[in-house]
Amino acid sequence: MTNGTATPELDAALEKHRVELTGYCYRMLGSSFEAEDAVQDTLVRAWRSYDKFEGRSSLRSWLYRIATNVCLDMLSAGSKRARPMDLTEATPLARAALSPRPDHTWLEPMPDARMLPTTDDPAEAAVAKESVRLAFMAALQRLPPKQRAVLILREVLAWRASEVAELLGTTVASVNSALQRARATLAERDGEEPAGEVSDPLDEEQRKLLDRYVAAFEGYDMTALTALLHEDAVMTMPPFDLWLAGPADITGFMTTIGASCAGSRLVPVRANGLPAFAHYKPDPEAGGFSPWAVQVLEISAGRITGFHCFLDTARWFPLFGLPLHLEAEADQGE
Repeated sequence: MTNGTATPELDAALEKHRVELTGYCYRMLGSSFEAEDAVQDTLVRAWRSYDKFEGRSSLRSWLYRIATNVCLDMLSAGSKRARPMDLTEATPLARAALSPRPDHTWLEPMPDARMLPTTDDPAEAAVAKESVRLAFMAALQRLPPKQRAVLILREVLAWRASEVAELLGTTVASVNSALQRARATLAERDGEEPAGEVSDPLDEEQRKLLDRYVAAFEGYDMTALTALLHEDAVMTMPPFDLWLAGPADITGFMTTIGASCAGSRLVPVRANGLPAFAHYKPDPEAGGFSPWAVQVLEISAGRITGFHCFLDTARWFPLFGLPLHLEAEADQGE
């Protein structure tokens, strides 16, 4: 790969946009790995064609144009990422069965640090985190790709309609129309599930809730866990399409099919602007603890409303920079 205009300075200028571009591509694609692939493709295209960049827009705008085209190409097949509850009805515990679906079916988790740029503006940080939460990401998947791009650029990144029109090669009227249709589609989802109420940073009540959750889960105390779950709480376990609704079925599953998780350890992480944990299960063969899931929690009104366990640990734990084994003495995590 050669280009007479490429320099270390250009490499650095491109690289400083990686995190925000990853957040944009993740919102567009719903997949952490596809988002990182899309950003890498974007930066390579920019590096190769920089001698054609005329500077009529900012470097950032030019990169977003390339990234948008990359994402639209990747979405041309009409693929939509989903959560289990977007595909099936809740399964009663008595009929619970673990049936996997292919990886490309599922909305994937993403570490905050890989997609949320640091900012000194609390309001900007709050909007960024709210726009990568699982429920909002699932709603985005309902939008056609260009409406998705318009909504993200206008509502999340606060671009002007004229800037979006230039990026997409269309008119301001077309952008405004797409935004209106996208808002209407998202409004249809309002009230379908409890709204998340995660403060940034977590307030004292939320921190105490998470402390009680860790104690209940690590102690496998179902009475204590039940007290923390919202009456409408849901539990999902991609790649399985099974999902459970209500504290009785969730804790019933954990004491039957999921009983081997007793004695687990939880290590705090941040994913999708939400509190999350790396879940390590006791390893009777090797000793210590082995990866089992990345748990992402949704909270509302002082209770846990969503308990989402992403089980493909060979993919998720390296993405989050997590070890693939905990020694027995590392009881308290990191």
